[in-house]
Amino acid sequence: MTKPLKLIAANDTFGALLAFADMLDGKLAVFVTAPEVNGKMPETFGLPNEVPEDVALIVESSGSTGTPKRIQISREALLNSANGSALALGSVEASSQWLLALPINFIAGANVLIRSVLSGNQPVMMNLSVPFTAEAFARSASHLRADRRYTSLVPAQLKRVVAAAKTDDFIRAQLARFDAILVGGQSVSEELIAQAQTLGANIVVTYGMTETSGGCVYNGLPLAQVEVRIDADARVAIRGATLAKVPTDERGYFVTNDVGEIDESGKVVIHGRVDRVISSGGIKVSLDRVEAFGAAVVGVTDIAAVAIEDAEWGQRVGIAYVGSPEVADTVALALATDLGPAGKPIRILRVDTVPKLAAGKNDLQAIKRLFEEMR
Repeated sequence: MTKPLKLIAANDTFGALLAFADMLDGKLAVFVTAPEVNGKMPETFGLPNEVPEDVALIVESSGSTGTPKRIQISREALLNSANGSALALGSVEASSQWLLALPINFIAGANVLIRSVLSGNQPVMMNLSVPFTAEAFARSASHLRADRRYTSLVPAQLKRVVAAAKTDDFIRAQLARFDAILVGGQSVSEELIAQAQTLGANIVVTYGMTETSGGCVYNGLPLAQVEVRIDADARVAIRGATLAKVPTDERGYFVTNDVGEIDESGKVVIHGRVDRVISSGGIKVSLDRVEAFGAAVVGVTDIAAVAIEDAEWGQRVGIAYVGSPEVADTVALALATDLGPAGKPIRILRVDTVPKLAAGKNDLQAIKRLFEEMR
C-alpha cells in the first residue's frame, strides 16, 4: 500500500498546518521543502510521488557537518513523540497553544505544527522569512490565548530574548508567560538557563534529533517509551516508540554520533558529537564544551568552535565569536582555565555574525572556511 507525498514550501506555514492535519489522519505524507522564492517552489530531486503506507513525514536533516540526508518518520513515531512530550510537560491538549519560532522544514518546527493540530488550537506563527528578534518574539507571544503556552527555540534565540528581557519589561513578561520553553538543537550553557529562570522562564532542555522524531530526552530524562543507554565507547544509543525509520543494532537501539553519560542521579548528560571531540596533544577536547564555556564570557553574544590542524598538537581549537573586541583574551583565558591548555584556542576570529543554517544551528562548514581564508 502507498499514499501520495505532498510537497509544501517552508514559508507556507498555514498550508503546512493543513497538510499535517491530513498527514495525521493517514491521508498523505508530507515533505517540507526550502522556502519558496518569488512564488516558485524550490527544485527537489529524488522524491517519489508516493511513499509506503508507514511513512508520514520525510525530513531533510540540517547537515551542519556534512551532506544532508532525508529521514522517513512514521505517523506512530510522531504521535508517540507528541504524547511523550505532553506527558513530560503536564500538557492537556485542548488547553495548549504553541508559538512557532523555528523553520518547519526541520523536525523541531514541524513538531510545533503537529502538536498544534493535535491540540486543536491554532498556533501563533512568527514571520520566519525575516531575522529573529526578541521584540518580534514577544509581540507574537502576546497573541497566545490558551491556558497553557509553549514554544521551541534554539539557544541563540533564547540568548537574544534573555538579553532583551533584562531591560524590557514587556519582553520579560512575555517570556514568563510560557508554561515551558523547549530549547535544543545545540548545547545550551547552564548560565543562560539560570539567567532565563531568573527572569521567570521555565526552560526545558531537550536532546534528540530527526532520527528520534525530535527531542526525546527532557531535562536529562527520556520521554515515555524511550530508552537510553551509553555504549562502551561512550556513544549514546536510543530505542523506543519515537524512532524514525533508521538502522538499529541487534537490540533495537539507534546508535547516535553523540557521546555522553548517565550521571549519579540517572539523568542523561550529553558531552557532544563524536566528530566534535578533537585530540589536542593527546587530550580529548569537546568543541561543544568550548562553545558552552566561551558563550558564558561576558561580552560574547555568539560563538562557534572548530578544529584547526596543528603540526605539533595534532588539532587545536579555533573560535569565531560575535562580541566586544577586548574580550578575545578573556575568552582564551577562560577556556584555558576551564578546559586546560588543550582547550585554549590557537586562533580567535571576531566576526559580525556566526554563519547559521536555516534551523539556527552553527554552519560548521562555513565556519571552517572562515579559518581557511585566514591562511
